Amino acid sequence: MNNTKFSISSLLTLSAKVLSVLLLLMPSTQLFAADALTAFKVTEMDDGTAEYSVTLQIMMIMTALTLLPSLLMMMSSFTRIIIVFAIMRQAIGLQQTPSNQILLGLALFLTFFIMTPVFERINETALTPYMNEEMGSLDAVKSAAIPLRKFMLAQTRETDLALFLNIANKNDVASIDEVGFFIIVPAFITSELKTAFQMGFMLFIPFLIIDLVVASVLMAMGMMMLSPIIISLPFKIMLFVLVDGWAMLMGSLASSFAV
Repeated sequence: MNNTKFSISSLLTLSAKVLSVLLLLMPSTQLFAADALTAFKVTEMDDGTAEYSVTLQIMMIMTALTLLPSLLMMMSSFTRIIIVFAIMRQAIGLQQTPSNQILLGLALFLTFFIMTPVFERINETALTPYMNEEMGSLDAVKSAAIPLRKFMLAQTRETDLALFLNIANKNDVASIDEVGFFIIVPAFITSELKTAFQMGFMLFIPFLIIDLVVASVLMAMGMMMLSPIIISLPFKIMLFVLVDGWAMLMGSLASSFAV
């Protein structure tokens, strides 16, 4: 009985201490809650626009970083370059050389080279004024979208753009400036895929001719059991090296994006 009373009294004492600690922490808890509410704040400006707090801006930037690979592939020259590289490797007959890592690295740095004027324009018109607090976050995003939009529209075919405008039931668009990113991006990707396959077809022709010549010679010599690919592969590699194929391929890809 005495042990039961002792345990009950100990429990009551502990509860009283916990309650007192919570009461002491109540002002700081309210302060933390107020700070948290202040950190996630949207301020309405006089011109009708909204300005977000630094915490919200950081959250938006971190969210945008997760979409960076998709943005790189869908809104730059990366798609055309990597497809042409893959078709070129297939045309030569090399399945794993150059490796996927090497082709991705080449495509990535060539993309940076081609997109440098666009990135510089974004830095001048959007990033630098925003870092100098001369421009709000939303205005910076709108300014950054202008050079990227101009680049994509320069590579997009009118037929592809009209296709997605028709799908979106926006045939009444008066100006190209009224077309949103959700229409420009898929139209741009469709045009890029078509251009990449056209360039890949032109790459395939000389290597295909070598395969046909080698196959005809082997059949004339009665060597039907010998695979023509084994014989034609050294000749295709030699042809690619003699014509300085890598320089021609890089130059053709870079010049194909000239605006």
